[in-house]
Amino acid sequence: MNRFYLIIKIYILFYFIILSSISTLNAQQNNSDFWNSVRFGGGIGLSFGDGFFSGTLAPIAIYEINNQVAVGLGLNGTYNSQKNVYKSTILGASIISLFNPVDAIQLSAEFEELHVNRNYESYYNLPNDTYWSPALFIGAGYRSGNVTLGVRYDLLYDKGKSIYANAWAPFVRFYL
Repeated sequence: MNRFYLIIKIYILFYFIILSSISTLNAQQNNSDFWNSVRFGGGIGLSFGDGFFSGTLAPIAIYEINNQVAVGLGLNGTYNSQKNVYKSTILGASIISLFNPVDAIQLSAEFEELHVNRNYESYYNLPNDTYWSPALFIGAGYRSGNVTLGVRYDLLYDKGKSIYANAWAPFVRFYL
């Protein structure tokens, strides 16, 4: 697991180098040029069934450095409850890098850190959980205009702690 945290640290360092480069470039441009390169998107999720509810709100903003490279920041908030079983709150943030080698293909790397707070009903005799859940996704997708359809893989996937069902996850990205 230490190797993965080293990868995360290198990725975060690389990300901040890119951000500082953007700041330097933008200091030489006017403010409206910067905002013309910013795109907003995100995800909304709702799931409900017999005594179950889950709601997610995950906004994201990316800065397009050029036609091939973009970097961004995202937030994530999720609430889950299963009647008479548990309630959980998940809050976190992510940083993402996007690379488009050609217009139709998008490659991505995303680091996500989520704080999980799960409370079980007392008669289940399970301990309440509060922990941090890191994820380092690599992904690939088909891009058409502002929409990308693809799949991503969590290099740090931990079956016992991840909020995701498995390491592979499909995604749809849409930026305005």
